[in-house]
Amino acid sequence: MEDNILEINKLAKRYGRIQAVSALSLNVPKGSVFGILGPNGSGKTTTLGILLGVLQADSGSFKWFGESSSPDVRKRIGAILERPLFYPYLSAVKNLKIVAEIKGKGKNNIEKVLQQVGLLERKNDSFRKYSLGMKQRLAIAAALLSDPEVLLFDEPTNGLDPQGIVDIRELIISIAAEGKTVLLASHLLDEVQKVCTHVAILKRGKLLYSGKIDGEQENELLELASDDLDKLQQLFENHADIIEVKRMRDKLLLRLSKNTNALKISRFLHENNIFVTHQLSRKVSLEQKFLDLLKD
Repeated sequence: MEDNILEINKLAKRYGRIQAVSALSLNVPKGSVFGILGPNGSGKTTTLGILLGVLQADSGSFKWFGESSSPDVRKRIGAILERPLFYPYLSAVKNLKIVAEIKGKGKNNIEKVLQQVGLLERKNDSFRKYSLGMKQRLAIAAALLSDPEVLLFDEPTNGLDPQGIVDIRELIISIAAEGKTVLLASHLLDEVQKVCTHVAILKRGKLLYSGKIDGEQENELLELASDDLDKLQQLFENHADIIEVKRMRDKLLLRLSKNTNALKISRFLHENNIFVTHQLSRKVSLEQKFLDLLKD
């Protein structure tokens, strides 16, 4: 059983008529890179705000490290929720010294974190001279100053050019490799696929899916064709291990549950004396799962 660094139980938050977060329950395993994926307005930023104590939930609860939220608990968490804010005419080193003063720790880590984010050679340059990607890396350096156990990122590659996106992605992966847990909110499927080990998909504040990002978590799709497609469809519409049956012109598309596979379906057809003229098995990608879940 995985140790959970964060446990969320039926969290809810409403703004007037808008239900920003709706009965959200999630477990984030220790050491994971956990992506919260969803379009704008799906409740990602609101959820992170509640978890950091910036916003108050209407109902529900959450625990970090098995404890209720408190100032001491939050000190074990580093976060970047908005665009990096630093003094534009001060250098990276001087800005980080101010951050360390505010946090009450981390002064001795300034050179280390600048090295980690690839800014050591530019440490004496003023913040205003930095590119957007460099500014984002400095924000990550600030979050790392206190050597937190968990890092939270809200849309970390927003507005960056392709090279900046790659730099931030590789940085997040290297941080996770040190054993830290990363919670990342994004509307970009590609970003989540390339960085995260786990994903939760949100839409209008509701959790649609949560699980690992690997081949074992993908559902299998099976294409079938027969001279009697109506009979074939009727056979599978009441099959316990078929999640969905979809008619596509001269074929059926079956979405299989985790309890079965193409071989078992072939045996089932044979046992029922049904001959198929076409059979093709493939996996449901996270992209297809994401698109299917977001359909109205």
